[in-house]
Amino acid sequence: MELRNEYNVAVVGATGAVGQQMLKTLEQRNFPIASLKLLASKRSAGKKVTFKGKEYTIEEATPHAFEGVHIALFSAGGAISKELAPEAAKRGAIVVDNTSAFRMDPDTPLVVPEVNEHELNNHKGIIANPNCSTIQMVVALEPIRKKYGLSKVIVSTYQAVSGAGAKAINEMNEQTRSILDGETFTPEVLPVSGDEKHYQIAFNAVPQIDKFQDNGYTFEEMKMINETKKIMGMQHLEVAATCVRLPVETGHSESVYIEIDKENITVDEMKSILSEAPGVTLQDDPSEQLYPMPANCVGKDDVFVGRIRKDLDRSNGFHLWVVSDNLIKGAALNSVQIAESLVNLNLLK
Repeated sequence: MELRNEYNVAVVGATGAVGQQMLKTLEQRNFPIASLKLLASKRSAGKKVTFKGKEYTIEEATPHAFEGVHIALFSAGGAISKELAPEAAKRGAIVVDNTSAFRMDPDTPLVVPEVNEHELNNHKGIIANPNCSTIQMVVALEPIRKKYGLSKVIVSTYQAVSGAGAKAINEMNEQTRSILDGETFTPEVLPVSGDEKHYQIAFNAVPQIDKFQDNGYTFEEMKMINETKKIMGMQHLEVAATCVRLPVETGHSESVYIEIDKENITVDEMKSILSEAPGVTLQDDPSEQLYPMPANCVGKDDVFVGRIRKDLDRSNGFHLWVVSDNLIKGAALNSVQIAESLVNLNLLK
């Protein structure tokens, strides 16, 4: 990929897990940076962070901090995005926001470059990065949709605790030690830190990610449903989701059932499509017990797909197993890829 000019870049939430991964990704992919601003909350201001061998001081994220910035990568929570993203855009920056603040705003493109890069042409200063579990699923489904059509998606997720932040990881580790040592503990973070009840995550599976909505689905499930329809440009697509938190540190897994529009498609044809798809690695050989697992996907850019098989009752139904690093493709990498797409489409002034 050839990138000609250099750009003034700001990373908001630079001290967080996703912010740190954004910096790693910018460095690994050699994004053309003229100047770099690292922004965070007032309490993090003054901390030092190294990027490409140079030490940077974290500055407080304020509206004026975005003067002269070409592109701002946000990952500091929805409240910060709602407050500062419009301010950054007002000052001429293009914002790539990694929170849910603008995802369903009809004026904000929700983009996964492998799926709907063209939507970037419609941006009005803010671009939304989708939910991590949605990103990996649509990367796997888009090549299938393009070739065979798509009418139904039913997904069950097996999501890592890193999706809930550093406190959730610490809670899982502490609970695991306590159980092994025969000690008692009081859950305080999961499934949702702001909810009334908290449950054990160690040696457990918790079928709640985010708060319950009036329809019985959680906010995470509704994010997957609504975002999938928006990204794929298919408001009439049938989508259902069940999202579950597992005691895995990093790497979301998904069991995905789909129905396509064409009949008599074979598993080999489906594998062939996915083996050539951008951003996808096919790992599917039952005879060798080869299939994706989170432990093998951590630190890798791609979405891994395996366990592809035809439904036994519906001739147009298929089952897939989809795994990806939720901090990389599910967050930081997708944000940086959006920035790269903006460059390639000549949308950055």
